Amino acid sequence: MNSIKIPNELTQLLKENHVQVQLSVPQLVEKILGRNEGTLTATGAVRVSTGKYTGRSPQDKFIVMEESSKDKIAWGPSNQPISEDAFTILYQKVLDYLKQQPELFVFKGFAGADKKSRLPIQVVNEYAWHNLFVHQLFIRPSEDELLTHDAGFTVISAPNFKADPAVDGTNSETFIIISFERRIVLIGGTEYAGEMKKSIFSVMNYLLPENNIFSMHCSANVGLEGDVALFFGLSGTGKTTLSADPNRRLIGDDEHGWSSNGVFNIEGGCYAKCINLTREKEPQIFDAIRFGTVLENVVINQESRIPDYDDGTLTENTRAAYPIDAIDNIILPSIAGHPNTIVFLTADAFGVLPPIAKLTKEQAMYHFLSGYTSKLAGTERGVTSPEATFSTCFGAPFLPLPATRYAEMLGEKILEHNANVFLVNTGWTGGEYGVGNRMKLAYTRAMVQAALEGELNQVETVKDEFFGLNIPLHIAGVPDDVLRPNQTWADPEAYKQKAKELAAKFRENFKKFTAVSTEIEEKGGPIA
Repeated sequence: MNSIKIPNELTQLLKENHVQVQLSVPQLVEKILGRNEGTLTATGAVRVSTGKYTGRSPQDKFIVMEESSKDKIAWGPSNQPISEDAFTILYQKVLDYLKQQPELFVFKGFAGADKKSRLPIQVVNEYAWHNLFVHQLFIRPSEDELLTHDAGFTVISAPNFKADPAVDGTNSETFIIISFERRIVLIGGTEYAGEMKKSIFSVMNYLLPENNIFSMHCSANVGLEGDVALFFGLSGTGKTTLSADPNRRLIGDDEHGWSSNGVFNIEGGCYAKCINLTREKEPQIFDAIRFGTVLENVVINQESRIPDYDDGTLTENTRAAYPIDAIDNIILPSIAGHPNTIVFLTADAFGVLPPIAKLTKEQAMYHFLSGYTSKLAGTERGVTSPEATFSTCFGAPFLPLPATRYAEMLGEKILEHNANVFLVNTGWTGGEYGVGNRMKLAYTRAMVQAALEGELNQVETVKDEFFGLNIPLHIAGVPDDVLRPNQTWADPEAYKQKAKELAAKFRENFKKFTAVSTEIEEKGGPIA
């Protein structure tokens, strides 16, 4: 992707003596410890705290209303507008603040493993640990690449600079602002490092489609014979678990592009959840947490410095950031061919969606736009029964363009490459949450394995009476009755009531897609 010249004020700042560029991992670790930003753990990882913000702040995310992009952006809660004047004033305030800091840290690298479409980026950090984070999460340049590196986008992160909403036009002290014309991401008032990762993902979700590349919030892996699979799914659906297959090599765990050449990872690292982490459950993640890894908000024993992954005192959203090559079973560079299989994961707490169903192109586009999963009773105060949650394209907070743009690209890719798409329910069976049981992981693995190996492409199916989904009648390793949710419920009428209830929620949610072809809704959505 073409780079443009960064604003002069920033150019001048980066020339100053207190700016340190491209420090190595050991140098950054020394800085972190010397500046009391973090603690060295028994694993060799650096443990840090993100203060009061232990997750993203979606209500504080803005895009600058600029002439070149204003008619392209899907303005709304995830893409709030801010004026060019407000941005310019705040941007200058942040630069003035950074000039006064004793040290600044700069990382230069790339977003996108495919050299034909990658974005050269640089990140300017107030914290050394933030700089280590981006060093591990983005793609690190070779020495030769560094010599010719010309940033096409710059992230400026000043966590200790707090906005004044009354003056600066923000919603709080925190702000994450993207200017597509200036090629700047401005972040302040939050120490949560994930904002840097996701802001660049938002940028790529704008730039890649402009180059006819489909950007995706998914994990991806490749089989021994070169067959590629994508896994889309919201939190709690099993995306990480199911994509970590010992018989397949990981391309990436979170963000990808799909170009005319195939699939590529946007990142150079992983940002893994580690609440309740054990070597038995997630050996790849557990063993990746070593020297150079950043552990966010994980409680450690003050004497032994051993992490306690079961302790969610600070947050359930504990994280580990490490380079992708800390995992053994990967493919490098993180690129592969065109996907053979696409899996949409949902955790349906209503217990009515089939554990696996093969989707038509229209159904794939419908369920991609819907991005459905469930909030569970008891997980949040006030949630007394399962609540349907819809996140457009399985990544609504990070999509600057209209959702239909991404869905149309998915439909085109499915047709062009004859990809098979499956909806997999990792949620409940035999009744809703509190009555039925969570789908056995062994069954889900068997179903996904069958899908990946092409065993479900020609099998006998039956059409679900409420959602119109084609359900396989037989899959090795899975009891036949488990495959058909209506046969797992003790009370058939209760099943029908819940199925109708969920179907109605799908229809109600889909009303917001006014620009979608009626064919997608008629052929892809619920039928009863």
